[in-house]
Amino acid sequence: MHPQRCQLPFHHDRLCQRGTIYIGVTNDLGRRMPEHKSSQGSRFTSRYGVQRLVWYEEYFDIRDAIQREKSLKRWPRQWKIELVEKTNPEWFELFRGTGW
Repeated sequence: MHPQRCQLPFHHDRLCQRGTIYIGVTNDLGRRMPEHKSSQGSRFTSRYGVQRLVWYEEYFDIRDAIQREKSLKRWPRQWKIELVEKTNPEWFELFRGTGW
């Protein structure tokens, strides 16, 4: 039996209004980001607000993305900040809409 192939799940960190870093997994970032920005995403993002996508990774297998998500959620905050700043030192918005 072959593992099910997924549509490029993403692992992503989002900087929320209160400075909270949100980590989650989706198979459709173009759909999920607008949901989070309009408070239709998870309870967490509805409560804390989502300002921008500042970092993400792509995976071809959802299991790999979930494993990475769980690992990053155990990281200290400073490590997460350093991870973002390696590739996005200004914390610019990386999401540019559905056709991004």
